[in-house]
Amino acid sequence: MIIYCHSMLDNALRDKLTETLSQHVINYRTEDTSEEEARAYFAQADYILGNPPGDWFNNAPENLKFWQLDSAGFDQYASIPLRDNVKVANMGDWFARPCAESIVGGVLALYRGLDTLTLLKQKSEWVGSKLRTDLKLLYMQNTIVLGAGTIGQAVNAILKGLGCTTHMLARTSPDADIHSREELLDALPNADLVINTLPGTATHFVNAEFFSKMKKGSVYASVGRGSTTDENALLEVLNAGQLDGAVLDVTEIEPLPEDSPLWKLDNVILTQHTGGGHRNEHMGKVDLFLNNILAVEANSSPANEVNLLKGY
Repeated sequence: MIIYCHSMLDNALRDKLTETLSQHVINYRTEDTSEEEARAYFAQADYILGNPPGDWFNNAPENLKFWQLDSAGFDQYASIPLRDNVKVANMGDWFARPCAESIVGGVLALYRGLDTLTLLKQKSEWVGSKLRTDLKLLYMQNTIVLGAGTIGQAVNAILKGLGCTTHMLARTSPDADIHSREELLDALPNADLVINTLPGTATHFVNAEFFSKMKKGSVYASVGRGSTTDENALLEVLNAGQLDGAVLDVTEIEPLPEDSPLWKLDNVILTQHTGGGHRNEHMGKVDLFLNNILAVEANSSPANEVNLLKGY
């Protein structure tokens, strides 16, 4: 069998894959691999680890049997016409907790002025007591989490642990108490904090109408997909003082363009799509890939199997 590893792995993880799958040929993409070389590796693959560009699948490998995505989301591949016998798996809930901790951490930083204090430290400027009256407590805030997937559930659990009143939006999840956009728009005027964990299929779900319903002085945060937020509408309410601020792990265009006004707003925290990152991030990808290869070779279903066309 031929394996193509599109994910960039360090030497230790490449050695682990090579030793464990010694009976297979493994082609690794590295910093020195040209696109031409990578596409040649891709074309030969029986198994793939990682997220190659979607247009590569216009000429999908003829012998492809299994594709292990190295992400939880996969809406960018929704239109890929893979053969029915090709199994695909995502990373399941692997990124849920780190994404949740990042976005809630960003909100806490905004509430407690930690972003401002960090900038003051760089300037060796002591402000101290003048900031105290601007600080907010997350404790007992009324919060809404958009989405009840793995990230939404993790965010909800952390917020509850911090003493927040929590509500979740999802059409069918039994864990949600808001099930429609109409119900959501009714609830927004009472929410102190909204955290968006929606998938990319919900394009501009958070738009001007949405922001117009948000409580003055509330905070908006997003850790789902950048496409779910209308950034022009967000900028309008931030500049108008409708919101106290925003925490964005994801943006509509990534990397965020240098001329984006979001860079200049003091009440916006940008975490640059690092939300899912953690020290053992790539180790988890390799371990899941190995386990799923064994499952596929045994004619079993891989863990976290997904259907690209259905979106889940």
